[in-house]
Amino acid sequence: MKGRQGERVRLYVRGTVLGYKRSKSNQYPNTSLVQIEGVNTKEEVAWYCGKRLGYIYKAKVKKNGSHYRCIWGKVTRPHGNTGVVRAKFKSNLPPKAMGMKVRVFMYPSSI
Repeated sequence: MKGRQGERVRLYVRGTVLGYKRSKSNQYPNTSLVQIEGVNTKEEVAWYCGKRLGYIYKAKVKKNGSHYRCIWGKVTRPHGNTGVVRAKFKSNLPPKAMGMKVRVFMYPSSI
């Protein structure tokens, strides 16, 4: 029998882009705010610090045989007390990414 056996394993946790880091009048697009699913406290964020993020989007033009592209990032630190994290991406996330999903991968692991 060919193909996958058993249940599918997901090596990432879903997250949502909330927007850019900002103050009352300025926003700082070099840092994005991400809410990770199932993370609700500052203490739970500690495990995710340093983990990789991937913002996957679809483009019109094929590149390397695929329409899908990815902007890689890294969780840098918590933002506030409710489990939101700050993340820096290789190139700043576009404004259309706000409200979209990102993948928070389980590596690199410090264990």
